[in-house]
Amino acid sequence: MTLAEPRTVALGDGLRARYRVQGEGDPVLLLHGIGCSLEDFDEQVALLSEGFRCWAVDLAGFGGSDPLPVPNSVPRLAASVAAFTDAVGIDAPVHVVGNSLGGAVALQFAVDHPERVRTLALADPAGFGREVTVALRLLTVPFLARRLLEPSTEASRRTLRAVFHDRDLVTADRVARAEALSRRPHGARVMHETARSLGTPVGVRRGWRRRLLRGAAAKPVPTLVVWGEQDRILPATHLEAARRALPHARTHLFPATGHMPQIERAGEFAELLEEFWTTTSGGTA
Repeated sequence: MTLAEPRTVALGDGLRARYRVQGEGDPVLLLHGIGCSLEDFDEQVALLSEGFRCWAVDLAGFGGSDPLPVPNSVPRLAASVAAFTDAVGIDAPVHVVGNSLGGAVALQFAVDHPERVRTLALADPAGFGREVTVALRLLTVPFLARRLLEPSTEASRRTLRAVFHDRDLVTADRVARAEALSRRPHGARVMHETARSLGTPVGVRRGWRRRLLRGAAAKPVPTLVVWGEQDRILPATHLEAARRALPHARTHLFPATGHMPQIERAGEFAELLEEFWTTTSGGTA
């Protein structure tokens, strides 16, 4: 299937967000992870847009979306997602799907606006444990961040090798796109600021995680949490923490899979989503 070309929309205060919309049916909102872009959901847009209206958006400061005038945080990113849904006129409760940082943002969006969320699907989401890859911990240190965020083809290739269990997915096109993202004028600053808001050199900060999970437990919506068994960014042991924190959630573990099951197990991931949406009180397909 040919994908629709990305568009941009004004969010107010002179900021614009880049997004892709495709398909007809119940709305689905797709949120990517740190340092990434809406292209991380291209496979899902292609698969799901036959029965759903899919909206994939670049989070503020990432991809082609403008950075916020203040440093990124999970609540601020969730607020910008709410502004995006207003700007494009999504007026029905939406199925929200988030990967990594996008999973934490999706969860925060549901806490802040439960009336706007039909279901949540979180793929290897941030927020369920302190453990995180050392590369992201080092990005919280200014002088190390400057060195680590120096754009290069090899640095982009190294990052993708950490993300995927299947190294065949580390294609020349993906490496080129990752390098282009790293060369945006504000790219290094946004990465460093986002990493610092999320964590420290010893791991993911406890404060924002506790507040988020407490809010999610108090305002439960139908939730699916999935993980890649070989995730080297956020370990699969966090899936058990998700079961404890969100006892209402369904869970699934993908074997021989890395940090992005929506790409590495695209067909199975889409089938799991559609089955979840059709068998929960919150969704119909």
